Amino acid sequence: MPTNAIIVARALRRSSTDAERLLWSKLRDRRLNGYKFKRQVPIGRYVADFVCLERMLIVEVDGGQHADRVASDRERTKELEALGYRVLRFWNNEVMGNLQGVQQTILRELAAAPHPNPLPMPGERE
Repeated sequence: MPTNAIIVARALRRSSTDAERLLWSKLRDRRLNGYKFKRQVPIGRYVADFVCLERMLIVEVDGGQHADRVASDRERTKELEALGYRVLRFWNNEVMGNLQGVQQTILRELAAAPHPNPLPMPGERE
């Protein structure tokens, strides 16, 4: 039986905003430099809009309602970061009006991310 988080994630996938659909069209199927993204993924007590698990990066696309929820979004980001994720947030109008800039920001963050299983440094091998 699906958990509440899975049910919520499925509902969110069906009711994506135009901005989320547009960004997903650029992230899906490893279209952004080969990075694998998933959408509407339950993480902790939240559902992340998009996540690259390999690089522990969450991308959130926020609508106007988030202007009234700055404190709760800040707490959400803090909790997700405590789980080891980095969180990028974009407004819907940023995605719709500057998709290329949004993609470049995501790529910079992905490139800056440390590998989750780095090779040992010289002298660290057992």
